[in-house]
Amino acid sequence: MNTAESWHLTEAARILRRGGVVLHATEGVWGLACDPYDPLAVAAVLHMKGRSIDKGLIVIGADTETFSEELMGLSDGQVGELETSWPGPTTWVLPSQRFPAWVTGGRSSVAVRVPAHDQARALCAAFAGPLVSTSANLSGLPPLRSRIRAVAVFKNRVDYVLSGETSGFSGPSEIRTLHGELIRSGG
Repeated sequence: MNTAESWHLTEAARILRRGGVVLHATEGVWGLACDPYDPLAVAAVLHMKGRSIDKGLIVIGADTETFSEELMGLSDGQVGELETSWPGPTTWVLPSQRFPAWVTGGRSSVAVRVPAHDQARALCAAFAGPLVSTSANLSGLPPLRSRIRAVAVFKNRVDYVLSGETSGFSGPSEIRTLHGELIRSGG
């Protein structure tokens, strides 16, 4: 990572810590990131998207250890399955041990992922914790896959645009449960 990239990640993390929203690239779509423990930041993301709080949000982390609290109650086989899919475009629905209702949609579970996107993981590392990362789209419309379109829709709504590109996947992450249920097929 060069000095300019490092500076932009540091700036994005600073803005996130102050309650801001950052537009950033992920594996296959652009995302809106914020601090999952900041109810006003999460409310801002939900408002930007026109999304109901009941739907819940995906949380990403820099590495598997980010979700150690959620992994504690799982079997070795379940943890192994998650670890073989991460980093990757697979989001897992796990029992929530610490995430607030405004992230989980009021459920006892949370959707988590360690992305296969270096910059998205680096953003979490710079922030020093997990981040809400939901697809950058207006509710009911397809996720935005190009930087140009994401910036055109959200530039005046977010606090920072982290320059980057998607990893080339064809859409959002797949979402799975520990019981083998495929909630959303991925790109």
